[in-house]
Amino acid sequence: MRRLALILLPCAVAVLLHFWFARRPSSALVDNNTLSDEPLPFYEVLVGVLSARHHYQLRQAIRKTWQGNIRGHPHLQHRVGVKFVVGKYGCPIPEEDREDPYSCFLLNFTQPVMERDVEMEIVTVSDPSTLAPSDVSSIALDFKVLHPVVITRLGMFSSRNQPELQSNVTVKLFQLEQEEAVVTARFSSINMGTLVNWVWYKPVEQFILPKGFEGSLIWESLDSAVLTTINSSSVELNNGGGVLKFSSIAEGILPHRSARGFPGLAGGFTFTIYDGEGLSELLKGRPARMEHHASRLRQEDSSLQEENLRHDDMVFVDVVDTYRNVPTKLLQFYKWSVGNTDFNLLLKTDDDCYIDVDSVLMKIDHKGLKRRNFWWGNFRQSWAVDRIGKWQELEYASPAYPAFACGSGYVVSHDVVQWLASNSEKLKAYQGEDVSMGIWMAAVGPQKYQDSGWLCEKECYVDMLSSPQHTAQELHTLWDRRRRCGDACECPENL
Repeated sequence: MRRLALILLPCAVAVLLHFWFARRPSSALVDNNTLSDEPLPFYEVLVGVLSARHHYQLRQAIRKTWQGNIRGHPHLQHRVGVKFVVGKYGCPIPEEDREDPYSCFLLNFTQPVMERDVEMEIVTVSDPSTLAPSDVSSIALDFKVLHPVVITRLGMFSSRNQPELQSNVTVKLFQLEQEEAVVTARFSSINMGTLVNWVWYKPVEQFILPKGFEGSLIWESLDSAVLTTINSSSVELNNGGGVLKFSSIAEGILPHRSARGFPGLAGGFTFTIYDGEGLSELLKGRPARMEHHASRLRQEDSSLQEENLRHDDMVFVDVVDTYRNVPTKLLQFYKWSVGNTDFNLLLKTDDDCYIDVDSVLMKIDHKGLKRRNFWWGNFRQSWAVDRIGKWQELEYASPAYPAFACGSGYVVSHDVVQWLASNSEKLKAYQGEDVSMGIWMAAVGPQKYQDSGWLCEKECYVDMLSSPQHTAQELHTLWDRRRRCGDACECPENL
C-alpha cells in the first residue's frame, strides 16, 4: 500500500500543478500595458532593470540611490525613465522539488526503487542483433544525478561476433570539466569480468554521487573496431525511476558536453539509490510543500502589486521568473518598451548594479551617441561556452560565444530594440540574457562602441559607468560616497 501511494504521488502533484495554473489568472499580477490613445511618454534613455520577484531590498536600494536622484532632479526626470522588469509568475514548484535552482522543472520521480542495495542496470540488451561494431575509438554518455546514487560496476557491450577482446578497453567515469576519473574499469582478453545481458561488468570502488553531479562515462580503445555500440532507437535507458537524467545518445545531437568522446553508448553501469528513506520522505512531504508554496506565491503576488501601486515603476512580463527564463524576460521587456514608451536609447542593467546616470548622459552628449543601429557596452570576446552548472549551455553548438556586452550595463538604440521586439517570437533563448543578446546581435551587426566604464566585475573606479554584484547596503554606500564627495569609491576621512 505504501509503495502504491508513492507511485501515485507524481499524479497528485500533476493535478495540483494543473489547478495552480488554472486558478492563476485570478491572482496574477495586472498587465501594465498602455491601452489609451494618449501620447506615449518620451525618454532620451529608458532604463530596464532586470529584477527577481523576491529582490525587494535591492529595488528599494536603487529607488533610494541612483533612481531616486533621477526622480528628484527636475532635468533628469524628463530625460531618463527607469522600470524594474519582473516576471509575472513565480515558479509553482518548491525549490526542494526542482531539478535545479535555476529552472522550474519538477523532480519527476516515478517508481524509484527504495530498498537498500537493490542494484540496477542502466541498460539491458534483450536483442543482441541491435549491437554493432563501432567506427570510433572513444564514446561518451553524459548524465546528471537528481538524487544521490552509488555506482557499483562499470561495463562494456559484448561483441556478437568476437566473444574475446582483440584489444584492451578502458571505461572511466568523469565528473564533467574534471581531468581525473572518479572510477575506472579496465577490460582485456585475459580479464573480461562478468557477463550479464550482453554487458561485461567489473566492480569499482563505490562513491556516493550527490544530487547535481554531472558526469560522463567514457569507453576508450586504441582500436575503434573493438568497441561495440547499440542502435539508439532500440534502447531505453533505466534512470532508476527518475534519479538519473541522461543526455541524448542519438546521432547528430549537438552540442555534446563532453569533449572526450563521440555521443553514444558502448556499455553501461550499475547503481543503487542512496538514502532511499530520505527519498521516500521527500515524496511523502511533496503535496504539503506544494500547497504551502502556492500560498506563499499568492502573498508574493499581492506584495508585488502593492509595491507597484506605491512606486509605479515596475513592468510585469509574461514569464515564470527563473534564471533560465531571463533571456525571454528581456525580450518581453523589449516588446513592452516599444509598445508603451518612446525613447532614443535603452539601457539594460540588473538589480544588483550601481549606475552613474550623470556620467552616462554626459558621455551620450559629448560623444554624440544618439545613433542608429548602435550598441554601447564593454564587450567580452571569444568567451568560452560552459556545458555544466548555472551557466550550462545546451543550445549553442560552438565552443565560444560571439561578442556580448557585460550585463552590468549596456545601451542599444531604438531601432535595435524595435528589431528585437518584432522578432522576439523567432529568437531562441540561450543560457543567459547577455550571451543571448550577443548571438541575436550577430544577425544584426550593429555598430559596437567599446567602453570599459561598464564594469564586468565587482570593482570600483572613479570614471566607471556601472558596477555589478552589489548588496543593497553596498549600493547605499556607493551612492552616499558619490553624493558626499563625487567619488563612489572613496571619500576623504574629513568628509
